[in-house]
Amino acid sequence: MRPLTAADYVYISGHMDKMNAIKALSALAQESRLEAFRLLVRRGPDGIPAGEIARALDVPHNTMSAHLSVLSHAGLVSARRRGRSIFYAVDLNRVRDLLAFLLEDCCRGDSDVCAPLLACILPECRGEEGCP
Repeated sequence: MRPLTAADYVYISGHMDKMNAIKALSALAQESRLEAFRLLVRRGPDGIPAGEIARALDVPHNTMSAHLSVLSHAGLVSARRRGRSIFYAVDLNRVRDLLAFLLEDCCRGDSDVCAPLLACILPECRGEEGCP
């Protein structure tokens, strides 16, 4: 039995379709939201309080709240209340679904061509031959 490819995963899971991909990409198509998303990716699943995100990016709290709401509605981040703070975290499953959707037809399934591209997405690949 062969391992599942990104295309197999999208077909089986059905988690990402064209409209959800457009919604996610639209949410990322704004500078402050993109920076907030990247900060959340760096912080991982534990997340970070909304106020800390606003301070780190030097964005007014109410503006950052609106940006985080857009990212949340796109399914890219999740929010949870901890005491008086709302913590936001990247939804890694949703990001994986988006990447799988974007790359599902990569190089017409030619793994020899696609493998270097997919390997470059992983942080441990940085600096290796063939990676940007």
